[in-house]
Amino acid sequence: MIDRLLDFFENSSAITIGVIALLAIYFIAVNWIFFYRYFNLSSWERREETSLEALLMGSATISHLSYLHNFIKSSSMMNKELLRLAVQSATKESTKGLSFESIVASTAPFIGLFGTVVSILETFSNLGSSKMGGISVIASGVSEALIATAVGIFVAVFAYTFHQILKRKAFEIVGLLNMQSDALILRQTEED
Repeated sequence: MIDRLLDFFENSSAITIGVIALLAIYFIAVNWIFFYRYFNLSSWERREETSLEALLMGSATISHLSYLHNFIKSSSMMNKELLRLAVQSATKESTKGLSFESIVASTAPFIGLFGTVVSILETFSNLGSSKMGGISVIASGVSEALIATAVGIFVAVFAYTFHQILKRKAFEIVGLLNMQSDALILRQTEED
């Protein structure tokens, strides 16, 4: 297996190796962003669920762990506009990293395809200049070239999946914050 991998890198063009290296960097970045954001968002979601539960059970104030707490304590008066601003701020915070994930999901296949096209062009160029030609030379060149496309698709699948998971987590957090905002406004209306 190692010998085949070394042969691949030895026989591949610099462009193909460069494309695979770039896609490897993409893959590492996509995974790092996903795991970092996933655990942060999961923790945040648990805090907001606890805060909402306490509000629904009759708590007079919002939990100090809730994202809304910082907005409420910094203002002398709580109102719909303040809570809307807090939810917008939370939306911005919870969706960090999603743009990069979606960019990678949409560009990785094209980067891989670029590496494939360049490798195929190089294969045909070498075929034209060599005296030995045949289907075996073309097949080996094309099969090596298609690895770049496969790597691009592989990276894109993970990036797209991770993007969707993080997007859903952000949606859940914003939903919990909206429910808390509504509960606070309702409680304030009842008190007046």
